[in-house]
Amino acid sequence: MKYTKINTYIIIIALFILGSCSRSSDWIQFRGEGGRGVSNSRITPPLGIRWKINLQSGDEKIRSLNPPIVMGDTIYFGSDDGNFYALDVESGYMRWVFKSGAEINSIPSSDKDNIYFGSKDGKLYALSCETGQVIWTFQAESQINSQVQRYGDYVIFVGDADAVYFLSPQGEEKFRIRNPGWYNYSFLVADDIMYMGTGPTVELVGPFNVKKREFLWFMDYHEMEAIWYSFTAVRGDLLYMGTASVIMDTTYLGYHAFNRHTGEVVWRKYLDGKLYSPSFSNIWEYFIRNLDILDFMSPAVWKDLVIFTGGDSTARAFDAETGELRWEKIFDTAVSSAPTIASGRVYFGLMGDDYNTPKLVCISARDGRLLWQMETEGSILSAPVIAGKRVIFGTDKSVFYVLERVF
Repeated sequence: MKYTKINTYIIIIALFILGSCSRSSDWIQFRGEGGRGVSNSRITPPLGIRWKINLQSGDEKIRSLNPPIVMGDTIYFGSDDGNFYALDVESGYMRWVFKSGAEINSIPSSDKDNIYFGSKDGKLYALSCETGQVIWTFQAESQINSQVQRYGDYVIFVGDADAVYFLSPQGEEKFRIRNPGWYNYSFLVADDIMYMGTGPTVELVGPFNVKKREFLWFMDYHEMEAIWYSFTAVRGDLLYMGTASVIMDTTYLGYHAFNRHTGEVVWRKYLDGKLYSPSFSNIWEYFIRNLDILDFMSPAVWKDLVIFTGGDSTARAFDAETGELRWEKIFDTAVSSAPTIASGRVYFGLMGDDYNTPKLVCISARDGRLLWQMETEGSILSAPVIAGKRVIFGTDKSVFYVLERVF
């Protein structure tokens, strides 16, 4: 009898561990829970290449390869070549590939049956996760260069200078709100609130209650003096975002914290960017390079810190409550991606130039110390996805990497 009980307990514990591993191996929401850019993975460097593939031939650099999602043993993502891929996470084996009508600069979303993504052909696609078969399509009035969010009874996406669409999971339009002038739009949905919805004019952007179909407040667009407004992150009552612009020959970077219920500015910091990269003839060239990347300037929120990478050659950490600059780490070349945090370590890309090879770097979230780095074939375009024991990203040379822990 004792033997039976002991084995029963072992089986229960094993099932619990396996279930936990399965959950932690998935990455199905853009920027993770609450948009905070944090993974529950316990992965630590050094990391080695599990596999990598070249998605396109030739030397031409691409401008976007936005983050994939990971479900079980499959990675799903779209590419600048117009293909949407489903790859085996262990081997890189192509389970299926679907050719859309144009380039894909959309981040997918999924439920247990279907995968949803948009294309520059203006269509929102719903494909079978298992086979890649088209379940339905929806034709928007413009290109779709946003992430797609499967939330509650809706599939949500944004058409460039068109509308924010709310569809049923069967592809029927339920309602829309205007998008009079925003392109390459990203948004967070948390607690039934969309951060940020677009109002009747381009100046009106704010949290939108999806259930009640009403705005909570509008952001003071003119006061923020920016061209780029980042994806947001939520921590408690606070909402964080980054902004970027160019003034003369300098990047102008903004870091913001709002009360997410009222819109009150809790803290705000503006800094001139510190950019070191001889690869660009002028600052606009670098700035425009980032504008197709949907997580450009997105924050990562870890414990009492808000960490930003991108917009210049520096990683910065601010106190989440006060906005005090807690540390900064300056590099010899431009940062190429937003950050993702796992086990107290921050992972992001550095660009290559005439003197520096592109890299994936890992620094301490606590103090910004460089912990580890690895050269990459091309500059990392978006924040690495960290799912279970793997770090996943793509580069501007159309190379897709899956790394794992080296023991």
